[in-house]
Amino acid sequence: MNRLLGLLALCALTACDAEDKAPASNEPPGFCSGTQLFGNPNATTGLTDEQCRPTCTDCGAAPYLPPTFDDAALATLTTLVNDTPSALLTGDPYAEGSADPIPEGSVCAVTPMTPGHYRLDTFGSASEARAAGAEVTHVGLCGQCSSLNNLAVYIAQQDLTEPVRACGLLAMRENDAAALDCLLALGFDEPCAQIWQFNTKHTQLKCLGVCLAALDDPYHLPDGSLNPCLVCDEVQSGPVFKAVAGRTRRNSGLPNALCRPCSEVTPLEHNYAFESSVSGG
Repeated sequence: MNRLLGLLALCALTACDAEDKAPASNEPPGFCSGTQLFGNPNATTGLTDEQCRPTCTDCGAAPYLPPTFDDAALATLTTLVNDTPSALLTGDPYAEGSADPIPEGSVCAVTPMTPGHYRLDTFGSASEARAAGAEVTHVGLCGQCSSLNNLAVYIAQQDLTEPVRACGLLAMRENDAAALDCLLALGFDEPCAQIWQFNTKHTQLKCLGVCLAALDDPYHLPDGSLNPCLVCDEVQSGPVFKAVAGRTRRNSGLPNALCRPCSEVTPLEHNYAFESSVSGG
């Protein structure tokens, strides 16, 4: 029984780091080009540091180096108050059918409000956001994972495979409430934890056979492509996740253990109101 739970839990890992689903067609506020792979490979990635790096070189005037956050800056992100929080999901978005297309060029942006507070708004373009005094935080519509608290989780945990796998196991051993509590313990706020949980369950439903066959595979094949389990997750669960979650690491310009072509990465600085604690970009 424990072995079966472990196998089923593999499908949870496809949700954990495959939250960066197939890219949206949006034109980001500035973007890189080329097929160079962007990410932070680890022992499970299956690629070398030469094949995948946390930088993109073909980005116009200068290479893109993702911002680095010290502990104080990450702590600040988690304490800032979002005055426009997402409502909790009242049902499984995967049961509602296909997701609506993400409007071309749309961005989610942060506007500082009173000290320690900010608001999130969707704008039709990066230029509209800048004209309104807002800082783009990711490409696409604002959603369940767009808050700066969730940005801090994505920065701090660049490979969520093992912790989210553990949360998937809790759903099968105990119940959905235990799995949600597990995701919350990773640092996600509740709106974001909900869509991660629904994503994990949907991938388990749609990709079980493929993921069992790829049980011991690294994330990437030698040619740099994703393994079949992660591809299944992107196809089956990706569109709804992106539409509902809003933020992914790829559309936020953040490297992780899954490597992506630089042409699919949005370069962003994430400076906001505490530039002195943030470097890079």
